[in-house]
Amino acid sequence: MRLPRVRRPRLPRTRAGRRRLVQAVMAGCVLALLPSTWMYVVTGDRLRTTADVPRTEVAVVFGAGLWDGEPSPYLAHRLDAAAKLYRENRIEVVLVTGDNSREDYDEPDAMRAYLTRHGVPDTRIVSDYAGFDTWDSCVRARKIFGVHQAVLISQGFHIRRAVALCQAAGVTSYGIGVDARHDATWYYGGTREIFAAAKAALDVAVRPDPRFLGPKETGVRDALASGR
Repeated sequence: MRLPRVRRPRLPRTRAGRRRLVQAVMAGCVLALLPSTWMYVVTGDRLRTTADVPRTEVAVVFGAGLWDGEPSPYLAHRLDAAAKLYRENRIEVVLVTGDNSREDYDEPDAMRAYLTRHGVPDTRIVSDYAGFDTWDSCVRARKIFGVHQAVLISQGFHIRRAVALCQAAGVTSYGIGVDARHDATWYYGGTREIFAAAKAALDVAVRPDPRFLGPKETGVRDALASGR
């Protein structure tokens, strides 16, 4: 039985045709990189380290997956940075935002338990159970929890997007990109950010409501008051 012949794409035969093809490819590359360029421009002076970030009342830690119910190594690094800032009196409250879309998966509670084991009082931790993506977390921080300023904590490959989206959502932000081992997950995350940047730009342009908004909560305000 003969297999059907696979037709190869035919390249333009004329010099003008080849030039137009090259121009089209270059234009596509430029368009693909525009969202990433936008993120670098709007976050250029907003990145800090745990040593030089301005003192801010609230830190926001974004979820990054669980392993057997415990924070993944990437998420643990984020939480370690938040605990360090709290111990050094650089922040007062930690807002943990993550996925709790099903009963057997609860990022915020796992994050809370980790922080309490590392010296952050339970009364200074506030949980957002509907932080299904970065845009949702930023919008909910502003609209539901009343956060106007925050230190955002994530990995380096994600922190610019987090800062750009929270700034657009009305949260004046500084970002801390914690160190991470350059393993397969790190390279995957960095590659994924190229495509996620396009979604981020679309979110800023369209400004959709989060998947779940719900009523306003006083958790952050109450946590701040408890320490005064």
